Amino acid sequence: MNPDKSPLVISALVLALISSVLLPSSIRAADVISAEEWQITADRIIRYAAPPCVIAEGNVILEKVQTITRQGKTPGKTDWSSLLGESPPATLTGSALPRTEKATVTTIRADWLAYDMDLGTVKARGDLLIRIGPDQLTANQGVINLKRETGIFNNATIIRQDKELHLAGRVIEKTGALTYHIEDGWIITCRLKDGQTPPWSFAAVDATIEDNGYAVLKHATFRIKGVPVLYTPYMVLPAKRRRQTGFLFPRASQSSRDGFGLELPFFVNLSPSSDLTFYPYYMAERGLMNGLEFRYVLNQESKGEFMANFLDDARSDPNDPDNAEYYRDGNYTHTNENRYWLRGKLDQDLAQWTTRLDLDLVSDRDYLTEFTSGITGFNSTNDRFLEVFGRGFQNRSDDQRKNTFRVLRSWDNGISFQGELLGINDVREDTPAPTPLWKLPAFSLTGLTPVRDTSINLTWNADYVNYWREEGVGAQRIDLFPRLSMPVPLNRYLETTVELGLRNTSYLIREYGGITWVRDDFQNRFLFEFSAGTGTTMVRDFPVRIGGIHTLSHTVRPYVSYGYIPDVDQENLPQFDTVDSIGEKNLITYGLDNYVRIAGTSDGRSYQRQYGYLKLSQGYDLRSSESDTPLTPLGLKLGYRPLGDLNLLYKSDLDMYGDGFIMHGLEGSYRDSRGDTVAVDYRYKKLENINSITFKTRLNLFNHVSAGYSIERSLEDSKTVEENAMLIYQPACWSVELASNYTPGNQKFTLMFRLANIGSPLGLGW
Repeated sequence: MNPDKSPLVISALVLALISSVLLPSSIRAADVISAEEWQITADRIIRYAAPPCVIAEGNVILEKVQTITRQGKTPGKTDWSSLLGESPPATLTGSALPRTEKATVTTIRADWLAYDMDLGTVKARGDLLIRIGPDQLTANQGVINLKRETGIFNNATIIRQDKELHLAGRVIEKTGALTYHIEDGWIITCRLKDGQTPPWSFAAVDATIEDNGYAVLKHATFRIKGVPVLYTPYMVLPAKRRRQTGFLFPRASQSSRDGFGLELPFFVNLSPSSDLTFYPYYMAERGLMNGLEFRYVLNQESKGEFMANFLDDARSDPNDPDNAEYYRDGNYTHTNENRYWLRGKLDQDLAQWTTRLDLDLVSDRDYLTEFTSGITGFNSTNDRFLEVFGRGFQNRSDDQRKNTFRVLRSWDNGISFQGELLGINDVREDTPAPTPLWKLPAFSLTGLTPVRDTSINLTWNADYVNYWREEGVGAQRIDLFPRLSMPVPLNRYLETTVELGLRNTSYLIREYGGITWVRDDFQNRFLFEFSAGTGTTMVRDFPVRIGGIHTLSHTVRPYVSYGYIPDVDQENLPQFDTVDSIGEKNLITYGLDNYVRIAGTSDGRSYQRQYGYLKLSQGYDLRSSESDTPLTPLGLKLGYRPLGDLNLLYKSDLDMYGDGFIMHGLEGSYRDSRGDTVAVDYRYKKLENINSITFKTRLNLFNHVSAGYSIERSLEDSKTVEENAMLIYQPACWSVELASNYTPGNQKFTLMFRLANIGSPLGLGW
């Protein structure tokens, strides 16, 4: 789970003092009195009989010593909470014999201390320090009720070292086992050096830490370096760092399109492995957008996350004159008031079966391009799911959103099975027939088996799919494709293989939505495929002395391949995917691959890595009698990695008959030792009218200041798709970010605070 949703923890200081000390009625210098559980030392100790009490002065140290029995077992595996960013209890394993030892569990220090045995109270003053393990309380003076485990302390501070929690107040009253009352105090959840001014804090005139784990603040202010910047007469905060139900910090915004907005997330802790978060988001020009997120994590292989947003949009009438600019600038076309986005992913292992669910349902084609920023926007959602599940969502401009459920299973004998259900969320306006194809269901069985003791391998695919659509032609299709492959030992320098495959595809045609299929309902196609390839690999190492590089290895691989598929009549077949239209092929492909690797030392460590590669390939169509352009475009791939963190990749296709370059692609990324990053992605496809560039950078400037910038621009029509800029100040324990987001028809500025261990950001915008 996301640790950003883990509010504060404030624990009690348990001061159970059991005393059976019998002291003489005399004064002694530097006395030491021992008891079964407590040891008191001081410069002077006095005992009074009526009423029975003890007074200690000067360097008073009161230590509670207990006999602890340890089981002698070693920590084993922890539960799933380690995945949730929590502190899980260890599962003990082993069988070592238990052992006993004495340990100091509580220490009280003061300049002066008085213990009333009848009342069970301790009064202390002068540099009072109470330490329990890594936690401590300091105060000028205090009164402790040992029977009720309560106390009141003046000018006090509570520090939870393991939780990095500081709680301070003019008066801190411990009213119960887990309850406090604080006057003129402040809270911060990060470590401070002695005398350090808190970089940020929540201050309150009056605060109550309740036993249900909430802090109620009255006349509260949020402070930066002790300077108040925000005020609220009343605030409720979760008072535990462990995940807990409660409101997260609100997010306010102002945009040229949506007007003033306020988002108030509410977090619900369902169990240690699951939670809910509500995201009500009010926009003055749009209405109330409701959001919901559900998450669970059992282990790394079994987890799920689902999110939903719904908006009754007040700006869904294109005939309203007030919306004319909105539709024109954003190039929007939707007319539906009920707008939503339901998405989610699930990874679940069941025995030896692996399941994957991908859900992506949206109300209209404009939603994802319009709502890109924010906690539940497309950008944040896509990045989150990509990080957690390793897969994100389709491009936000895609009109046909795929929803899939897959099951997978592999066996040791080389056989694999996959089952799939595919549904399409079609958000095109006035969807034309035929409508998109669904798979209800699809099964695929693949395998690779050696043929006895020979070098021949049998590879096979057996696929079944039931194609359904709301309107149009569907079918049940079975595709069987076994292949035999083997190496051919022409000589010791050439690596040669041949492959022969037989393919049979059968169809049972179905009609949907009144569409008529005029041919026979049963269709069958049979064809064979033949391929062969040969190549050789040449490698040479060159000793060099460039920087820390000592060896350069160059690999050259020329190759030639041939593929043949006969011309088979497929006119009567339905067209669903590439399996249904396998064209005639009689093609020779030739190419040259070059790889360069380097080896060297850096900082006393040896390393090897790829330095670069160049790949050239082209084909020649032997059906030249039917074509006057037998040469395919010349393909080029160039990879370059001069530094370990600098990667460049260039791809292009050059037409051989006068059209020039019909495709360009450039990808580059760099990251230095300071964490500065730069990335660029350029795409040009002449036949598809694509010409776009994406650029991103993040730079660490100075004194905890960093800046970021990103732009996605369509060069084809000279339009900016999205542009973001941000300036971040991030010292220890907190950060503040000033961000700008531009999409067509909307400009938005946001000021956002992030606080250590305080969950979601505190956002303000204008």
